[in-house]
Amino acid sequence: MTMRILSSAAVLALLSGGAAQAEFALTLLHTNDVHARLEPISKYDSGCPEEDNQAGDCFGGSARLATAIAAARAEGGPSLLLDAGDQFQGTLFYTYYKGKAASEMVNRLGYDAMAVGNHEFDDGPEVLAEFAARLTMPLLMANADLSAEPQLKDRIRKSVVIEEADERIGVIGLTPRDNPELASPGPNIVFTDPIDAVQAEVDRLTAEGIDKIVLLSHSGYEADKRIAAGTSGVDVIVGGHSHTLLSNTDETAAGPYPTMVGDTAIVQAYGYGKYLGRLNVVFDDAGKLVSAEGAPILLDASVAEDEGVKARVAELAQPLEEIRQKVVAETTAPIDGERGSCRAGECQMGNLVAEAMLDRVRSQGIQIALQNGGGVRASIDEGSVTMGEVLTVLPFQNTLSTFHVPGATVRAALEHGLSQVEEGAGRFPQVAGLRFTWDPEAEPGQRLRTVEVQEGAEWLPLDPEKSYGLVSNNYVRNGGDGYAMFLDAREVYDFGPDLADVTADYLAARAPYTPRLDGRIATE
Repeated sequence: MTMRILSSAAVLALLSGGAAQAEFALTLLHTNDVHARLEPISKYDSGCPEEDNQAGDCFGGSARLATAIAAARAEGGPSLLLDAGDQFQGTLFYTYYKGKAASEMVNRLGYDAMAVGNHEFDDGPEVLAEFAARLTMPLLMANADLSAEPQLKDRIRKSVVIEEADERIGVIGLTPRDNPELASPGPNIVFTDPIDAVQAEVDRLTAEGIDKIVLLSHSGYEADKRIAAGTSGVDVIVGGHSHTLLSNTDETAAGPYPTMVGDTAIVQAYGYGKYLGRLNVVFDDAGKLVSAEGAPILLDASVAEDEGVKARVAELAQPLEEIRQKVVAETTAPIDGERGSCRAGECQMGNLVAEAMLDRVRSQGIQIALQNGGGVRASIDEGSVTMGEVLTVLPFQNTLSTFHVPGATVRAALEHGLSQVEEGAGRFPQVAGLRFTWDPEAEPGQRLRTVEVQEGAEWLPLDPEKSYGLVSNNYVRNGGDGYAMFLDAREVYDFGPDLADVTADYLAARAPYTPRLDGRIATE
């Protein structure tokens, strides 16, 4: 396969930043949270039409990523290409192909190792095992006991030693400990403490003479800082899960690239294939990290698309066209479904999805809708709305669940949803038929202030003793994102229509749809 070089001299100059002369210099190229974005994405992280791509308005995609990787490798010198997890889920490429398209692209781009993300478990161990079997590089997860899961125990390793330029580099993988709440790993896997698991693997590798260690951590930026502080011997953490942009030049970044905690350099490159992270590291004779510098490379229109990869992605997309090109509605303005919005407060897409759920089942005596903010995966731009866009927002094939719980349980659920806002957790509650105020400065579990439920034209205080009818998605109702309080609900029905179909129907019935915020979630 012939790779084209970057079309921008500026990008080439950025990629060519070399490390100072030392005993061993290594370039770490990295991605995380690609989420099946094989095609270019818009500024809203959703699909970007080809005419917009040709106009220079799109980012990322496997074809641009291939070009950037090839350009970096063409400079020569030792390098590794690493992924920190969550190749699965997010577009029709996953809905239709499951892990087949992702494994093909990962292999084609030449990754050296990948961590298991929580979304790799979305369709259970079987689909993950099939994905692992197709890979030409190791899949890593140190903090899980797989001995009782026959489909995975011989497919996934805790770590791997990679030889590069006559040097040996240990690479360890880490997955979220709360996978049973986040995905569907099944009953046979035991997830363990990340710090203990990482230290045990570092100690084992060190005993084998490995003195350069990289951790692929699908744990989130805040957790990675704790892991760096709580372990010794990890030189670099390539992170994921929190979709964090680290940068020394972008004022919206969550921290510097790299973020140093002690002697450990932490990097992360946002998500959706929008950036290729590049960290240049230097080790001394004893394997001590003596320098680490670099930047995430924005894969904008200045990066040419590899023609061979682009053609293959287009071929894979052909069966998806009929589904995603169907126009279902119109919007008068963009609908904000950004991660930073929907996991921290009231957001337009959260209102839309919650209202759509409640509208569908209100006639069944349901009063309240609750949608986890993490289940909202993208925004939608102004104008025509296609089914493909709706499926990008709601890719999980969740169904509507209706059930009844006391008001006290509703309050407990809201407190739970507000408990990890600082970490950008997906449990944040988007609601309809209910409004609440909360204090983000209060301790978790003590943040909720007022809660009111709509009763006809009135808003009445939530009654802890009264039974309320709720609608959510089947993931949340079954304890996903930690909503275990719903497991004991009454009058449960988990098999309603697909949430994406419900949302598309709601939009169609109200076209042109105007997004709104109305203060249903407010701080005090």
